[in-house]
Amino acid sequence: MPRVLVGITGASGVVYGVRLVERLLALHVPVEVIVSRPARRVLAIEHGRPEDPREWLRGSDGTRPVFHDDADLAALPASGSSAPDAMIVAPCSMGTVARIAAGVSGTLIERAADVMLKERRPLVLVPRETPLSTLHLRNLHELSGLGASIVPAMPAFYFRPSSLEQALEFVVDRALQAARTGLPLRHPWTGAPEDAP
Repeated sequence: MPRVLVGITGASGVVYGVRLVERLLALHVPVEVIVSRPARRVLAIEHGRPEDPREWLRGSDGTRPVFHDDADLAALPASGSSAPDAMIVAPCSMGTVARIAAGVSGTLIERAADVMLKERRPLVLVPRETPLSTLHLRNLHELSGLGASIVPAMPAFYFRPSSLEQALEFVVDRALQAARTGLPLRHPWTGAPEDAP
């Protein structure tokens, strides 16, 4: 079973990171979490949750992930000798994208991403920004060239999602697929529906 590190940064759409952690816990995957200070504020604004996710982020069976402080550059994910099997940053703010692309490691999320790149392990970024500026695109292009997978928070509609939750599931599953976890997709393409013209 892969060991997966989830970074949650301060972009709108922190629900993607929350659902990602919940999905991993439901599948009994060892999961570690880093929540940036701005992400804590966004959680409070968008979801009315306490800013400290250690108080409430857990699986349906009560399982809790391992939390790391974003300011702790001595934590295990900061070292290549203790790197996880895969890292997903969801959502990934454009500021975080820029600092990772520049090799700046001022936080644990940034340092862990740098470790994944240097160790050639799966790094998946889920940017949640629109419209994208030329600078955003340049930074994402740079990271793609360095080996990161870019999975924009763009749900598909071919499976006719009937709820926002299903649309979120699609993005979460595609991020897990890009991280090469081998976990099942909940909404794979199975061909055109019978009632399609």
